[in-house]
Amino acid sequence: MTPSASAPPPALPEAARLRIGVLASQGDFAAHARMLSALGADPVEVRTAKELRDLDGLVIPGGESTTITKAIERDGLEPAIRAHLDRGRPILGTCAGMIVCDREHLDLVDATARRNAFGRQIASFEIELEVAGVGPEPIRAVFIRAPWIEDHGPGVEVLAAIDGHPVAVRQGQVLLCAFHPELTDDSRVHALLMAMATAARERAAGAPRRQGGDGKR
Repeated sequence: MTPSASAPPPALPEAARLRIGVLASQGDFAAHARMLSALGADPVEVRTAKELRDLDGLVIPGGESTTITKAIERDGLEPAIRAHLDRGRPILGTCAGMIVCDREHLDLVDATARRNAFGRQIASFEIELEVAGVGPEPIRAVFIRAPWIEDHGPGVEVLAAIDGHPVAVRQGQVLLCAFHPELTDDSRVHALLMAMATAARERAAGAPRRQGGDGKR
């Protein structure tokens, strides 16, 4: 049985379900939400800073990176996105989302993405791609006006590359891919995000709680 044909997860109590936000400023956020829902998460369309509170994870989808960046600035989302990451909660950036997270934009990873690296819309393509961390079977990866990572620091782990160009990377709790995992029926990239979110939730639950307002633990 292939990962894409696996049975849906059993229903979880509402309190146990992961709340994964999908930035809904622009792009194919609805497809991400459907995939997350099929995996047993509660997807939340995010357009305001308030909607970013108490999420277990966040997806910054593909679309047009300039439009998404302007929407983040317009809606005052950058501080909330940084606060989300500072709390140890993961972010998945896909295609344009990879660009939005790079050094020249939100600077969430020590990497620079090259826009339209594979060419314009006419150069879109699909490929069987091995991605570290999602199992031995390759992913059917859909590239549409896709970027790649032009350069990166030593803290960035390359999970997949094409002709030496990184197209999936991870640094800490930020996972970036140049392709569109929401456009196939293979949910393993989203499942990895959810595994990262589950681990973050468990770490937070096990952390010592502050007592009162005196700063003591």
